[in-house]
Amino acid sequence: MSQPSDNSTHFGYREVAPTDKQGLVNEVFHSVARRYDLMNDLMSGGLHRAWKNIMVATLNPPRGDAPFALLDVAGGTGDISFRVAKAAGPNFRATVCDINAEMLAVGRERAVERHLDDRVTFVEGNAEALAFADKSFDAYTIAFGIRNVPQIPLALKEAYRVLRPGSRFLCLEFSTVTMPGLDKIYDIFSFNVIPQIGKAVTGNAESYRYLVESIRQFPRPDDFADMIREAGFARVKHDILSGGIVALHSGWRL
Repeated sequence: MSQPSDNSTHFGYREVAPTDKQGLVNEVFHSVARRYDLMNDLMSGGLHRAWKNIMVATLNPPRGDAPFALLDVAGGTGDISFRVAKAAGPNFRATVCDINAEMLAVGRERAVERHLDDRVTFVEGNAEALAFADKSFDAYTIAFGIRNVPQIPLALKEAYRVLRPGSRFLCLEFSTVTMPGLDKIYDIFSFNVIPQIGKAVTGNAESYRYLVESIRQFPRPDDFADMIREAGFARVKHDILSGGIVALHSGWRL
């Protein structure tokens, strides 16, 4: 799949300039912040929970006393960070970085409810220009967020910059369905059912139609792996999950 140009990005039947893409993304997450888990359950049939558990198991944070600093980008409500905190040792700390203030507010509330506010902190920021020092984290995760970044190569370079040598990049993202038969069912569900779910839950069908279109325009796994390599990462690979509905991408800063 060809990569988006610097001047515009194509989504479905629309052409969206990078400067407009962030506004479309913000519209989605402003409307859904407090119903985010419900929307994920409805759109994935609950499978997002299994996919995220696979991501955490792949990260395999230390369970002993070793310090471990995670940067979870586009992690607004803290879902990934809370899961990693449950699996990690006592010196685990996570920083959730998200561009959407409403999502972060929900995440902070949930951290307090889970008694994790001393281990998980929330920072408003842009994946394309992270406000963190070079080589300051032991892992970088981003789940279902990279495709919504207007300039993905910049976000990947920033991920590489903030990771310490020997640290891992993990990205969970919707992908290209490859299983015969499932691709047709998935298209029908995506373009006909998901916008209606969005309308019923948030009153906003168009934003969810945009999300579906953005999935179709995201690079195929091999192409995205090349982008990760171009950012500097080594030992890049991806695992296809659920017939290609999602892929878990991995790379190391060596």
